[in-house]
Amino acid sequence: MLYVTGDTHASFYPLYDRLDALPRTDCQGCIILGDVGFNYHGGDEDRWNKQLMNSLGIPLFCIQGNHEQRPAPTGLYEQQTRFGGQVWVEPAFPNLIFARDGEIYDLDGRSALVIGGAYSVDKYYRLMHGYPWWADEQPDQATRQRVEAALAARDWQVDLILSHTCPARYIPQEALLPGLDQSRVDRSTELWLDTIESRTRYGRWYCGHWHINKAVDRMQFLFHDLIPLA
Repeated sequence: MLYVTGDTHASFYPLYDRLDALPRTDCQGCIILGDVGFNYHGGDEDRWNKQLMNSLGIPLFCIQGNHEQRPAPTGLYEQQTRFGGQVWVEPAFPNLIFARDGEIYDLDGRSALVIGGAYSVDKYYRLMHGYPWWADEQPDQATRQRVEAALAARDWQVDLILSHTCPARYIPQEALLPGLDQSRVDRSTELWLDTIESRTRYGRWYCGHWHINKAVDRMQFLFHDLIPLA
C-alpha cells in the first residue's frame, strides 16, 4: 500500500514515527505533496534529515514545493528511471525520490501525473529577512508545456494528479492568511491548473500547500494527515 501526506517543512520526526510504526509489508512507500524540506537549509541540517528518513528503508516520493530548492541546482542529484518515469535521486540517499514535473508515473498500477511548485505568499517577508526563497518556485512555461504534452499523449486521461497547490476554483478560502491582501498574490499557477483540471479526465487529485486536511469532490487536500493512496 502507498501512503500520501502533505507538507513536512523539514519537521520529520512525526512522519518518521508514523511510518516506522507501519508493518513493512503494508507500506510500500509514501508520497509527500511538496514543501518536503530536504533541500532547504543546505549543509549538515539537510543531510541529517536525509539520513534520518532514508534510514526507514521506505521509498519517499517527493513532489516539488515552493519552500525548497529544486534538486537539479543543488548539484547533488542525478536523474534515474523509477516508477516508469524520470526522477531525481541523490545517490547517498536512494530512498528519497523527487518527481519531475510533467512526468506520468506508474504508482501501484495507477497512472499519476506530477505538477509541483506554487507561489510563496511570504516571498517579500523572506527576502526582507534573509530567509531562503527560490525564483523558480512556480512551474515555468517549459514545464507547463511538458505537462500538457504528457496529457495530450494520453488523450488527457490519468488516474491520479499529484500537485503541490490546487486549481484556483478549489482554493480553500478558510485557509487564506488573515490580513494578507489577496489581490497581491500571484495565482497564475492555480489559474493554469484550472485549465488542466477542466480538460483532464482523472480519478482523484491530491495536493498540499494549503495546510489543511479536507476533501472536496475528487480533490484531496492534505497537511499532517497520512492516508492510503486511494
